[in-house]
Amino acid sequence: MIEPHQSPKSSRSIWLPLLFAIVMALGMFIGSKLNSVNPNPSKIVLRNSGGKIEQLIKLVERRYVDTVDVQMITEQSLQDLLQQLDPYSSYIPAAHYEEVNQPLEGNFEGIGIEFYSLNDTVLVVSPISGGPSEQVGIRGGDKIVKVDGENIAGVAMSNDEIIKRLRGSKGSKVKLDVKRNGQPELLEFTITRDKIPIYSVDIAYRPAPTTAFIKVNKFSATTAEEFREAYMRLAKAGPIDKLILDLRGNPGGYLDAAIKLADEFLEDGLLITYTEGRSQPRRDFNASGRGLFEQGELIILIDEGSASASEIVSGAVQDWDRGMIMGRRSFGKGLVQEQFEMRDGSAVRLTVSRYYTPVGRSIQKPYAAGIRQDDFMERLRAGELFSADSIKMNDSLSYLTPGGRRVYGGGGIMPDLFVPADSNLFSDYFNALNNSGTLIQFCYAYADTHRAALEKFGAAANFVSSFKVDEQVLLELMAFAKKEGIVPENKDWQRDAPIIRLYLKANIGRQVYGNDGFYPVVHQRDKAFQAALSYPEAP
Repeated sequence: MIEPHQSPKSSRSIWLPLLFAIVMALGMFIGSKLNSVNPNPSKIVLRNSGGKIEQLIKLVERRYVDTVDVQMITEQSLQDLLQQLDPYSSYIPAAHYEEVNQPLEGNFEGIGIEFYSLNDTVLVVSPISGGPSEQVGIRGGDKIVKVDGENIAGVAMSNDEIIKRLRGSKGSKVKLDVKRNGQPELLEFTITRDKIPIYSVDIAYRPAPTTAFIKVNKFSATTAEEFREAYMRLAKAGPIDKLILDLRGNPGGYLDAAIKLADEFLEDGLLITYTEGRSQPRRDFNASGRGLFEQGELIILIDEGSASASEIVSGAVQDWDRGMIMGRRSFGKGLVQEQFEMRDGSAVRLTVSRYYTPVGRSIQKPYAAGIRQDDFMERLRAGELFSADSIKMNDSLSYLTPGGRRVYGGGGIMPDLFVPADSNLFSDYFNALNNSGTLIQFCYAYADTHRAALEKFGAAANFVSSFKVDEQVLLELMAFAKKEGIVPENKDWQRDAPIIRLYLKANIGRQVYGNDGFYPVVHQRDKAFQAALSYPEAP
């Protein structure tokens, strides 16, 4: 299943019905990439004959009163037409094809760094483990001044422009001039580009002696393998009796990856999901073989950002009474897209079927043609993020699991245990600090200045248990934010101080120790995580 790239909005055109017909009739060869099941299938070629439409477009090009950019109008028309079908059918221009598909393929080619652009300066957050930048000695905190002799420091450059200079084909070389704190001269590095993995497992650790926690951020071609590697690494430390799988904010990805992950929890032969559409006969996907965690306590965390493949895994686990689903109602995307590649390098992601959970429920929320729904603000206004009583499910779409649990279709996965959001995360001052990037900017600067002291902790676990954000750091953040025009009211500062202190520590930890220094800190105040950790004692 694909969570498609959102198409840019465009106004409707009188060319819509005409030029879509032109595109289809001109005999374009469209290949089908069935991303929802197999990342590398054979091509399907569709052929259409020309005729009057071909003559018409030639007439327009020759005789229309103004110059017409047929390519631009065609692409606009494709966007508009697909948006009239459902929220997820979309057109991918050739120029954006690679960037849209790379996250799901699990790798790209480049130098392997996480960077942050601040005040026209490219700051290295960290080199990717095992990547070419780490191998030549690039460090977190380095500032990239030049790329192949071209100055990029102090020059207004978009992230896309920076990425174009840093990425390149495997085996090609790029020269970086880097400013490092404590070094009077620029350091020169020649880096040979290579394949860089894009990880879908953010973190895997043991928050309690026999409990494992694994967070998956998307369902890509490598997700199942990453999950197995993470689980086996944690299992080396001893038995795992409880597994907390965090799918919050996970927008989905490949259906095949969801099937493989669900298979790790369900006994052989159990139905995981099935798909069906007008031109697609029913297709069942069943568990097979021996999964890594078919026994033991399983808890899956979801929220309003959990969609598509995340809902397939959650729905299968819930329908078979295999584990507990905790958190908040999921997004509600139950449509399957296939990707059809066009001859010019562009592609169409077309909804071809719906998927259903094992008991037969569709979790697709209602939608209007031509409208891409994002109902987060609607849920927030309705109070759904803070109270289970505010959630309205359709009783006519209720089902019973084999164990007698009532579950619902027609609007996402309703958790077995509702956990409200932390209201302080929605306060004006914290939001201003966080959404503006000011908090992260301050943490980067702090980590850069105090890197030697922070690295003395030696390991993320030591940082998490020992580092304290004192009053002086809070005051420094306030002063930093004030320069950006962010000034709190006294009551906001007093109320928000604990959560700001927490996120200061977490983001400072991330700059030095990656996600291992971030999530275990955030989890200290994470209601859903704490509920899962203490279950069945959780309220």
